[in-house]
Amino acid sequence: MTQAKDANIPLDRDIFLRTLVRELATSLESIVGLAEASGYISVVGQTVGAHIGDMYTSALAVDRLSRQQVADVLVDLKQRIHGDFYIIEQDDQKIVLGTRSCPFAEKVIGRESMCMMTSNVFGTIAAHNLGYAQVELVETIARGAAGCRVVVHLVPGADAGRGSGREYFGDAPPGLGAFAAGSVVE
Repeated sequence: MTQAKDANIPLDRDIFLRTLVRELATSLESIVGLAEASGYISVVGQTVGAHIGDMYTSALAVDRLSRQQVADVLVDLKQRIHGDFYIIEQDDQKIVLGTRSCPFAEKVIGRESMCMMTSNVFGTIAAHNLGYAQVELVETIARGAAGCRVVVHLVPGADAGRGSGREYFGDAPPGLGAFAAGSVVE
């Protein structure tokens, strides 16, 4: 073999971009720590979530998605980017999702900050359409689980047994003004 184009190298755009995101997360985590790295990635996730949410509402020709449509959108968007997400259960108070694979594949292992993409995309879409979301990353591939379990709570404080998670607001909570619209609170 004399030409680089004939070399058997496992590299394509997908692998390159997943590696790029992992190395950005690695650099952030090592320089500013996990919490701050998660915060930086959250900002990107919120913007991406708003953009994806707008694409779905436009494509479905609606101003706001219903709870069922939000659940369907969360699964569909992850399926489109090779995350094997599925609904475990859902009701008026929560949507529980699982997955057997991450869109970042093996690149997510050991990089918990990358999970903020899922949290923020899910939280932003749910809150924008339903008014509120708290995303709880119960189990993640990044932390070594075989799959992920993500709970999107739709009602503030409705589930007394829930763990911590990031809160997302579609409309500004009373007293906080427009600044809080679409904001994240932990």
